[in-house]
Amino acid sequence: MIGDTPEFCDTNVLVYAYDLSADVKRVRARELVEHLWDSGNGMLSVQVLQELFVNLTRKVLPPVPTPQARQIVEDLATWRVVEPGSSDVLDAIDTGQRWDLSFWDAMIIIAAKKGGAQILWSEDLKDGESYDGVVVRNPFRG
Repeated sequence: MIGDTPEFCDTNVLVYAYDLSADVKRVRARELVEHLWDSGNGMLSVQVLQELFVNLTRKVLPPVPTPQARQIVEDLATWRVVEPGSSDVLDAIDTGQRWDLSFWDAMIIIAAKKGGAQILWSEDLKDGESYDGVVVRNPFRG
């Protein structure tokens, strides 16, 4: 089921959802991911899928076994997935300069915007900040 209002989910939120050591953040991240599954509004990008796999298998402790991490990525790949093109890279360069963001954060914003999301779930960007109509929400705040 695909909902009407896509909500873009950044890598950090997804990592917490599967990180056994994340405690309270894991609980909140799992609630959000379940909401995005149930509503059909989950959206991410190829970049998020790539970063998620690397983080789950190399950075969380204990690491997620490769076959399990692959299954997580495969499952999430059924969400709306934004695939960036060369023009998106150029837009991210400009967005990064405009908002003083890292290139990778700017790519996330460009992907969310390209996919039509109005909400970007992220811990890495400033909660409540609006980037050309895409509003950042930190699921761990408040």
